[in-house]
Amino acid sequence: MTDSPEPRNAQTTQDARTLQDARTVQLGERLDAVRQRISRAAAATGRGNNPPSLIVISKFHPVEDVRRLAALGVRDFGENRDQEASAKAEELQALDLTWHFVGQLQSKKSKTVVRYASAVHSVDRSQLVTALERAMAGQQELTGRGDLDCFIQVGLDDDAGAHRGGATPAEVPQLAEQLEAAGGLRLAGVMAVAPLGADPERAFEKLLGISTGLQQDFPGATGISAGMSQDLEAAVRFGATHLRIGSDILGSRPAVR
Repeated sequence: MTDSPEPRNAQTTQDARTLQDARTVQLGERLDAVRQRISRAAAATGRGNNPPSLIVISKFHPVEDVRRLAALGVRDFGENRDQEASAKAEELQALDLTWHFVGQLQSKKSKTVVRYASAVHSVDRSQLVTALERAMAGQQELTGRGDLDCFIQVGLDDDAGAHRGGATPAEVPQLAEQLEAAGGLRLAGVMAVAPLGADPERAFEKLLGISTGLQQDFPGATGISAGMSQDLEAAVRFGATHLRIGSDILGSRPAVR
């Protein structure tokens, strides 16, 4: 009696596994390369024993890639769209990941964001602080979750942040005072994106100055969320504590279907 041929669906499953393995290898290589860049940059500035934290920006990439990276040791992921972030966090809740919201946030989305996010890196206006405080009051009463880390996003453009978003440097002290007084929120520090076409070193040097001034009145606000794939070395040189890296690990954004 001869063996029956392998069912077509079994072959399809095997092909899928092969593709998954290849993608995991690719992600592992890219992740290692980025970690080496961070290590070199930290060592060059005397921070070899205290490198910045890596947040992998997983926006637009499938949940399977987040699973692969989690298996490779990544715990912190960043998203900039509430609907996508909420779905991923719910599906992957068993992995106990830390989610960072990094995009511009509508106040009405606060109730959803506080269900999964440990940090919001884009607090840029008073109304958002009020909305997050209100949402956290309800969420902490319901679940007892910890306080939400909040980074003040600062616009570093000469035209007051019209291109990349964020509060003006002059607005930072008032937002800091509001965050410090808000229940359920913790003033973590500042965040910025280097302006388009600008020298990232000059931009991040400016952000460091803003951070230093902030810490004079709020010593606990030591976080500096800065640096992406193309400028992480400059960000590390000027004190970044959190790096937001996407494309150099996950590759180009998948085509929209």
